[in-house]
Amino acid sequence: MPRSSVKTREQLLLEAERLFALKGIWQVQVQEIVVAADQRNTSAVTYHFGSREGLLEGILTSHGQPIDEHRGELLLSLDEQSPTRALVDSLVVPMVSCLDTQSGCRYLQIISQLSDQFSNWRSLSGNLSSPHLAKALELLESRPVSLPIPVRQERLIAMMQLMTSSLSERARSLEARVQMLLNNSEYKENLIDMLVGILEAPVGN
Repeated sequence: MPRSSVKTREQLLLEAERLFALKGIWQVQVQEIVVAADQRNTSAVTYHFGSREGLLEGILTSHGQPIDEHRGELLLSLDEQSPTRALVDSLVVPMVSCLDTQSGCRYLQIISQLSDQFSNWRSLSGNLSSPHLAKALELLESRPVSLPIPVRQERLIAMMQLMTSSLSERARSLEARVQMLLNNSEYKENLIDMLVGILEAPVGN
């Protein structure tokens, strides 16, 4: 691919990421992205990505692949006997690392907008799911064994929603330079505590 074409593709991804995070995935017009990327060709998005959905998938894949590779490293020593906290840690730690960059913060704000798809995590394709994510979720869904399966499934989805919404809000606050009550390390530990609590809370009478 010619250098100019690669640069155009990268610029479209960069501006789409910024606008999707700022205004919302479905509130942004494709033409806004083209103009923001300083492209004269109004068909630039169609040429490089096929559609808005293709552009979104490009953003999710560029972040999601390294996140899942990191998650895979954390899962190497974990199995069915591992503590719930260790498994939740494998979900949270790679995501929290996104808070270190502006692009990562924008990714977190984008992924939280897709929470309506979390209940279908078993059938999601590579842009939202991935092998190591699926493995971690399968292990977490099997516990605690004392709870009925539908309750465990409901809690797993709630855990995913809380994780992504919390990370998105923190990313937004960091970009706005809001004073934080906790540093990123403290925030990570507290988030893991809350997510474990969702999964392991006793059933009420």
